[in-house]
Amino acid sequence: MTTIEKTELNIGYIPLLDCVAILWAERQGYFTEQGLKVNLIREASWSSLRDRLAYGFLDAAHCLSAMLPAAALGADQLQVALQTPLVLSINQAFISLRQDLCYALGIQPEDNEQITSQKLVSALKQQHKVGLAHVYKYSIHHYCLREWLALTDPQYAKNILLKTSPPPLMVKGIAAQIFDGFCVGEPWNIQAKLEGYSLIVAASQNVIPKVADKVLAITQEWGELHPLTVEALVTAVKKAQMDLKHVTDLSEVWDMLMDYQIIQFECSASRHVYDFHKIQNIIRNLTGESVEPQFTDFIWLLGQMEKWENIDLSADDQRQIAQSCIYQQESTTV
Repeated sequence: MTTIEKTELNIGYIPLLDCVAILWAERQGYFTEQGLKVNLIREASWSSLRDRLAYGFLDAAHCLSAMLPAAALGADQLQVALQTPLVLSINQAFISLRQDLCYALGIQPEDNEQITSQKLVSALKQQHKVGLAHVYKYSIHHYCLREWLALTDPQYAKNILLKTSPPPLMVKGIAAQIFDGFCVGEPWNIQAKLEGYSLIVAASQNVIPKVADKVLAITQEWGELHPLTVEALVTAVKKAQMDLKHVTDLSEVWDMLMDYQIIQFECSASRHVYDFHKIQNIIRNLTGESVEPQFTDFIWLLGQMEKWENIDLSADDQRQIAQSCIYQQESTTV
């Protein structure tokens, strides 16, 4: 009988709703069922997570999808082959602006993404200073912000300078007016809204295609050395994903997210009810129909890099890089 190559793993994550399948797999003992002992490591930022994964301090990580082609290109400081065997979320990001800014711009709750874009870009062109932040340069959040602004003025969208903030610091950043708006995954938009600092003015799914946002990432070298470990890891997380889609009562999942300080606000079926059900709906629908990485998603991400960063790639280069981002499990005999 063949045994897995490595039994103790360090898995990094950033506190966001879409790391929930990894946390749930640990909480439910699904890693243990596969013969794995997993140490979950909360990372401070996407850059620290990237570095620790690249240098082997992490065996696997909850990772931004765009970090994989960026790492392959060497555009992301480190040139390292990162791959994914599993999608953790399809884009569920939102754009928020300070409440007083929304009021000044006349943004209404019924305004769609085209209208909110027009109102903000109009203010920017009138020399209003508005700082916008995303979570990382290579992320769907970065591209969503630019595509949202481009609904009104593509050239302005390309030239605007954007700030970077780790997801857990978005609320503090907007509270301190370090920036005036941001694009991030939940629950940070909801927390900033409930604390009275911002309002959601755009949803990523109304701005960009439904592409992979977060993935389970490993280095290519690590995957080649540990194919059975990868298989065990993916099996455990997939089991957790199935739970999250179909379990009737998410109260234990909610308690777990509070234990991990991902949800840091009171929200329930009787208080902030709409936000409570919104979070539950996001958890149940993180991945859509498939959790398998899609070649076309990485083609789209590379197209965004070309569009906004003037990276020039041939069609053959795009295909090769996109394919290299997807982990291919070789057949193994057990």
